[in-house]
Amino acid sequence: MEKQKSTKKAEPAAKQPRKVLHTRIIDDVFTDAVDTVKPRFHVNIDAYLERLWEASPDLSHIIKSAESLEEARDQIYTYLEKAERRIFAVDNDLHILEKSTVREAIRVLKSIMGPVNEYRTKFSALDMLMKLAHKDKKTPSEKEKENIAPGFILEFINLFRGIEGRSNIYFETKQAKKGIPDFLQLSGRAASEARTNILNELSSNMQKYLRKYPSGLEEDVIQWRKANKKRILKYFNAEEKDWDNYQWHLKNVIKDAAPLIDLVELTEEQKEAINRAIKNKIPFGITPYYLSLMDNKLNIGYDHAIRAQVIPPPDYVDMLIDSKENRGIQFDFMGEHDTSPVDLVTRRYPGIAILKPYNTCAQICVYCQRNWEIDEVLDPKAMALKEEIKQALQWLDENPAVGDVLITGGDPCVMNTQTLKEILEQITTKKQVYRIRLGSRTPVVLPQRWNKEFVDMIASFQVPGKRQISIITHFEHNYEVTPEAMEAVQRIRKAGMMVYNQEVFTVENSRRFESVKLRLDLKAIGVDPYYTFNMKGKEETKRYMVPIARILQERKEEARLLPGLDRTDEPVFNVPKLGKNQLMAWQDHRLVMILPNGSRVYEFHPWEKNIQPVPPYNYVDVPIYDYLEELAARGENIRDYRNIWFYY
Repeated sequence: MEKQKSTKKAEPAAKQPRKVLHTRIIDDVFTDAVDTVKPRFHVNIDAYLERLWEASPDLSHIIKSAESLEEARDQIYTYLEKAERRIFAVDNDLHILEKSTVREAIRVLKSIMGPVNEYRTKFSALDMLMKLAHKDKKTPSEKEKENIAPGFILEFINLFRGIEGRSNIYFETKQAKKGIPDFLQLSGRAASEARTNILNELSSNMQKYLRKYPSGLEEDVIQWRKANKKRILKYFNAEEKDWDNYQWHLKNVIKDAAPLIDLVELTEEQKEAINRAIKNKIPFGITPYYLSLMDNKLNIGYDHAIRAQVIPPPDYVDMLIDSKENRGIQFDFMGEHDTSPVDLVTRRYPGIAILKPYNTCAQICVYCQRNWEIDEVLDPKAMALKEEIKQALQWLDENPAVGDVLITGGDPCVMNTQTLKEILEQITTKKQVYRIRLGSRTPVVLPQRWNKEFVDMIASFQVPGKRQISIITHFEHNYEVTPEAMEAVQRIRKAGMMVYNQEVFTVENSRRFESVKLRLDLKAIGVDPYYTFNMKGKEETKRYMVPIARILQERKEEARLLPGLDRTDEPVFNVPKLGKNQLMAWQDHRLVMILPNGSRVYEFHPWEKNIQPVPPYNYVDVPIYDYLEELAARGENIRDYRNIWFYY
């Protein structure tokens, strides 16, 4: 197997995470106010501007010559209306798919220029473009120049190109014109063979990428991990039989840097971050099993996603230290304080409720949306009081519309088996409950938990035709797919229960076809992809975040190449306080502004749209340019992602 280079990130020293200032309501939209000033990189802004003005000479002329913001706005709207009419002309020779891009780009620019969106976002991209055009007194100040990132200009370069019908999506050096592909001009066997050649080329290209991402089921990886297990057992003075005992793993969860330093190579940055996290009582923990999944040498690099989940980055540690006193409020991105009708219960939908009886996990995931609730790994105080659980279950009696209960936390499968059994017994007395889900990462980080006794206990509550029991787990990368995980999943499946996966789309699994490989390897062991979550907009985990445009691109250009049974997951954005937004649905979100640092601002509509009036949510995304910089630092060919700008 070809070794991959280290994925250690090379960042500009000046780069700092953006900060949430406060939540505000403007007009009829609620949003998080964030510091969007882009630290200055040494780039030639003038060169980018030259490309911008060349992208659409007509739009550039309007921006440069208009005497006022309103004059420019009116003239651009007029131009866009004419441009939109042109694509419906019979003699327009653009390819129909390029015309579709033109229409979408026009819609986006109209939205960005809307006065109401300038008001809601407190920024006018059009005004900044006029300043950058050096029109009389509109010349930007030095401070404004410093705050304009290349990402801002590149967004408009590509937007202008899209409007002009020169997106270069289909051909890098020319426009896509009307025409019929060869296979449609043929018939019969000749047409089939021509089409087959095209499909084979697409498949071959996909396979080239898939080979970059070995799973834990490959023989050489299995052997590496056997060696890791042997070293870990020796370190803890344990025997082979201990490895199969989940309680041994829980007893020996790694809570400080010493075992890591002795057992795997760490960068100095990782060592320092772990030590500072422990010193400042920031939750940290890794199971011995999950440690065995790490490459013991940094230069192998296949384990980047595994390390990133459990080793906190320095800026994450800094932010949690600075916000120690109000962590429970500041980092509650989903607004669960405002969606909990009683303690231990969260509800955002008519028929579903979340029950959280146990508030810790076998190990701590850095980017967890509920990291604000967890005090420490395997916290002895994590179990909710009996009276609290009683009141939460009583709430179910008072709300018979809730028939689907998700037990999560924390991780309920880390609870004492008898305690979990008692909770399941009480829930199944509620006649309206037709499904119980257990949200747990133990199939991934502690598969030994799923022994026959535990599986049989949970399966005993499943009654075909009356009540389902489902396991919702979270594999993040195909390097986590191991023989042990497969054995656990197969035991669950053979007991009649389904296993579903919720992937969080982060910078660690967002490379070309990386999530495709995860889907394929999950299906191979019996796990059905369920949701792919856009990375939560939590400021302390900004370095993990991926632009929404990338998750849309992945779904269209990569996942779509798979058979439908393999791509059963739905890409979603979790709107704070409201719930999931289907990202593939154009009608449920729209791009409303480009900020100076290149961030897109999206207006997300609630799931109640067309049912009842609920305010939308404005979300400030991470800049596409910054994301591409990170990919380049990891050795990616940025040309592979060149269409990302046209996903809105």
